[in-house]
Amino acid sequence: MRKILIHLKKIDWLMVISALLLSAFGLLSIYSSSFYRADFSCFKKQALFLGLGLFLMILFSFFDWRIFQENSYLILILYFLSCLSLLGLFFFAPSVRGTHSWYKWKDFALHPVEFVKPVLIILLAKHFSLRHIEIYRLRHIFSSGLYFLVPAFLLFLQPDMGQVIIVVLIWLGVLVVSGIRLKQFLALVLIFLLVSLAGWFTVLKPYQKERIISFVAPYYDPLGSSWSQNQSKIAIGSGGILGQGIKKGGQTQLGFLSEPQTDFIFAAIAEETGLLGVSLLLFLFALLLWRIMRIAFFAQKNFPRLFSLGFVILLVSQIFINVGMNLGILPVIGIPLPFVSYGGSNLIANFIVLGLIQNLIINP
Repeated sequence: MRKILIHLKKIDWLMVISALLLSAFGLLSIYSSSFYRADFSCFKKQALFLGLGLFLMILFSFFDWRIFQENSYLILILYFLSCLSLLGLFFFAPSVRGTHSWYKWKDFALHPVEFVKPVLIILLAKHFSLRHIEIYRLRHIFSSGLYFLVPAFLLFLQPDMGQVIIVVLIWLGVLVVSGIRLKQFLALVLIFLLVSLAGWFTVLKPYQKERIISFVAPYYDPLGSSWSQNQSKIAIGSGGILGQGIKKGGQTQLGFLSEPQTDFIFAAIAEETGLLGVSLLLFLFALLLWRIMRIAFFAQKNFPRLFSLGFVILLVSQIFINVGMNLGILPVIGIPLPFVSYGGSNLIANFIVLGLIQNLIINP
């Protein structure tokens, strides 16, 4: 018992509290938006997911991260299983809005990509921590690209272009913090842009093109593909300084704001809590990211440094894209707001990673 208490004392509770407060923000917004449909099942499930996530965070804080550093086979097994979970979606997952992204069981759904992303970060951190001196060699860059291409291709086939973008950003981000040369990075960005251009004409489905067009020309179809973002901007603008109050947001409570519990939860929070609430939300994100980056900066070895920064890249990518979607400066691609949006897979996976990061403090 004494060892457990000493262990818990070493945990970065400021990091934990910031994550819990972000989740509390999400719970409050989910509770408020549940009144429109008079259905509080999402709120109840999210509260259950939060409790489970907190338990798993503490449990994984006892998991010695050095096992990953010393055992490449364990990481490869996790990577193989994560890719297998994505492959299984094509055989066992129902079609939801034209995609096969969730395993369903009764009222619960598992989104395996949320667990694939942390595994990919671990794998890339291991790969580059062993080759940080020779990172400039093209063979190391392209070999790392094979690791992200497999899950990216499986996500592309679902299709889930939003998660494909996140996986690409994780790879590029870890490359940058690993010390890739600027000209190599710019070459990769150019290749990515050319592939994206080719994908527009050969790969993207009509509804995906409509989302991008609605982003470039938000008023070309105000009652169709542009509806969600236009209503989101109205909700954010109507929040003012102090907000309209919980359960009093017009766009949220009257059903004009689509997906107020997931994609557009930022707009729902802005409408009901105003600039004050949004500022507090962003402050909590900044606090969480700072605590994680602090661990990376003081890490004595490359693996924990790259793993921590990889998680920061994942969080920043999702925050930027989700908020950008809500503000109308990015197309809607279905990326949740970490710790805030409804979704057990995302919430639990993030808390598990926080547990592993806590162990970086306990076993430096």
